[in-house]
Amino acid sequence: MSISRQISEFAVGLKFEDLPDEVIHEVKRYMYDSIGCAYGGYHTKDLNIIRDIYMEMGGKGEATVLGFGDKLPAVNATLINSLMVRALDFNDIYWKDDPSHPSDIIPAAWAVGELVNANMKDVIVAIVLAYEFEQRLCLFAKPGVRERKWHHATLTQFVSPIVAGKLLGLSVDEMVHAIGISGCHNHTIGCPTAGKLTMMKNTVDPMAVQSGVFAALMAQKGYSGTERVFEGKEGFMDAFIGWNAKDESMNPTDMEGRDGISSWAWDIDALVGGLGDSYKIMECGMKAFPTEALTHTHLSCLLNAMIGNNLEYSDIKEVKVTCFAQAYDILFDPTKYRPESRETADHSLPYCMAAAMVDKKITTESFSDEKLNDPRIYEVIDKIKGEPSQEFEKMFPAKQPSRVVVTTNDGRTFEEYLEYPKGDPREPMTMDDLENKFNSLVGDKFDDSKKNKIKDTIFDCEELTAGEFMQSLNV
Repeated sequence: MSISRQISEFAVGLKFEDLPDEVIHEVKRYMYDSIGCAYGGYHTKDLNIIRDIYMEMGGKGEATVLGFGDKLPAVNATLINSLMVRALDFNDIYWKDDPSHPSDIIPAAWAVGELVNANMKDVIVAIVLAYEFEQRLCLFAKPGVRERKWHHATLTQFVSPIVAGKLLGLSVDEMVHAIGISGCHNHTIGCPTAGKLTMMKNTVDPMAVQSGVFAALMAQKGYSGTERVFEGKEGFMDAFIGWNAKDESMNPTDMEGRDGISSWAWDIDALVGGLGDSYKIMECGMKAFPTEALTHTHLSCLLNAMIGNNLEYSDIKEVKVTCFAQAYDILFDPTKYRPESRETADHSLPYCMAAAMVDKKITTESFSDEKLNDPRIYEVIDKIKGEPSQEFEKMFPAKQPSRVVVTTNDGRTFEEYLEYPKGDPREPMTMDDLENKFNSLVGDKFDDSKKNKIKDTIFDCEELTAGEFMQSLNV
């Protein structure tokens, strides 16, 4: 069978009763985290631009815009809600050969669930599929598509139609078509997260989510799509190198990527092997800081040194950061030393570390216009030096090692070393951590009673319809 058909057979056949209790609970944890992130991103400029465009368009009220309560066509509500979850770059993270934020896809399940009046049990199943295949795709390309200078929205294009198609009740054949439709036209080049960043950094993945919903609707109406979109001639694997499409066999090829020459190939078993034996959502991570995921171990090291030794930013002569090569490429780009936007700043390790040195914390307010112009940050930002380590590169992605050495003006040195950040599955966010994060993101939008009611609704949502669930999240 084609890869798409193997995926489709599993997706169509998966039932709520198949899911272990811990998987169901984990879905609710990620919904709670994502909804908090969405409330935090409620007022961002990029989100409101997109919402304004769709409000002016209007259309049939099929799905709810989170927080605002607007009713819009499901396809349009998907993009707004997905961008709202993504806007602060504070939602979940999975990083293996490729990075991804599977929760970007959750709004597809909410919107289509409302469209068809599904119950939340079915929505939970669709969300499990979002995590399952998004994370498996992060293991599929060897090395990942990011190493090949493409963005991880390229992976999401294959997953979002599965999530939408599951709730639309597509047949296996229709699901295959939906994957083929979406997978033909949503490949995303890497520049949204390179150099000087723009609003598109957070928007490309939600756009791939939106397109997947539309592809599933097309398939439901009888539209056909490429079945062998992965392994066929000029398909994904053929176009991205390392595959012989003529006889559909592996063809490892030495190529130069972001981090030097490596053998490009594919791991089909990682994508479709052992489906249902366990569930990938249990391996995903959450963010303790509203910053690019690769900053987190470095920030934790720095904060440990600053707080543990009662240091002030004015005490610091130099901060030396040793990181693996991929992190260095992303986080120490020269443009990152003078960020002009929130999107660049939260992907700039020098900026994030400078803000942490000044305030001894990193929050969403660390990227406000006022903070971006804080002169204290620019007193210390050039004192932060990075160096890539091939030794550390070999440890990634199993670990995300960081060594931070802080040197003070009076000659003292303080060294911190960590291998993975808070929120990693090996050091997961506790329910107290999640509740604190949610409450800080929501701020004064809701009172304590409403915050508690939202939490209770999320963790006891099985008997609700998707529409009832979404309505309960609004004022």
